[in-house]
Amino acid sequence: MENLLDMKNKTLLILFFLSACLIVNSAIPWGFFVHKRVNKYAVFTLPEELIGFYKKNIDYIEEHSVDPDKRRYAVKEEAPRHYIDIDHYGENPFESMPRKWNDAVEKFSEDTLQSYGIVPWYIQTTYNRLVYAFIDKDSDKILKYSADLGHYIADAHVPLHTTVNYNGQLTGQKGIHEFWESRLPELFSEDYDYLVGTAQYKYSVLDFAWETIETSHNALDSVLNFDKILAESYDSDKQYSYEKRGSKTINVRSEGYSDAYHIMLDGMVERRMRKTIFSIGSLWYSAWVDAGQPILDGMKNSPTPFTEEIKIDHKITKDDARGHQH
Repeated sequence: MENLLDMKNKTLLILFFLSACLIVNSAIPWGFFVHKRVNKYAVFTLPEELIGFYKKNIDYIEEHSVDPDKRRYAVKEEAPRHYIDIDHYGENPFESMPRKWNDAVEKFSEDTLQSYGIVPWYIQTTYNRLVYAFIDKDSDKILKYSADLGHYIADAHVPLHTTVNYNGQLTGQKGIHEFWESRLPELFSEDYDYLVGTAQYKYSVLDFAWETIETSHNALDSVLNFDKILAESYDSDKQYSYEKRGSKTINVRSEGYSDAYHIMLDGMVERRMRKTIFSIGSLWYSAWVDAGQPILDGMKNSPTPFTEEIKIDHKITKDDARGHQH
């Protein structure tokens, strides 16, 4: 009887996991596509001393960039780590919100902070874990926390991750979240430039995280207002189209509407992706420096620069995308 119950419990657990994966794939921050891309190209920002280790493990860094999203449906504490609804905290939230966790808890309470998101503080938490992993020369943990850190940094670069109106539900623009962070990159990112320069050391990770949130939030008005303006002038019957995704047919923003919106944004999505790549690489590098620059397997005799390699890789990706379109 106990064996039957164990088998039943295991079966239910497996079904739950599979269901969660299906849910995750249908609605995820930045989309699996973008998270994998920015983590991958962040590797190419690293200096000669560090790039060998990450280049050796680039497949892991890319594939596990989406682990935090997979955890959202199994770990109840996970969701608030991906955003902060900063506009909940008043008209001048960056002045009223203390940057340090303990000060913020004292002013607003931990329950409130958890309810409206904690991404800047969790970037610092994950960063600290990465530093200790470097100190211990624990390659498995270095890779795990590097991939996780890349994910949270990427989420902090999305304007809609900084607002109570995260999906346009308060302004009659429901669905704009997926539109901005998934649909636009899927359509246009093959033409983006991913050569963003060499990572730089950041002295205060928490300040850096908050500056990122503020920059993202400052772009929010454009994200919402341009869509509203365009929707009023664009033929309503041409704003959406049906597309085949696997075995399903789904209703998405049409390519024409997406192109018009992308033009209005004037390179915003590309700029946020480029900034994300540079930021991820910079915090990986900073964590290594803060750990005392330990020597890791794969560092010695690592070829550099990888500028030509990234150009070749991006050309192959673009050629593949064009091939799929025909």
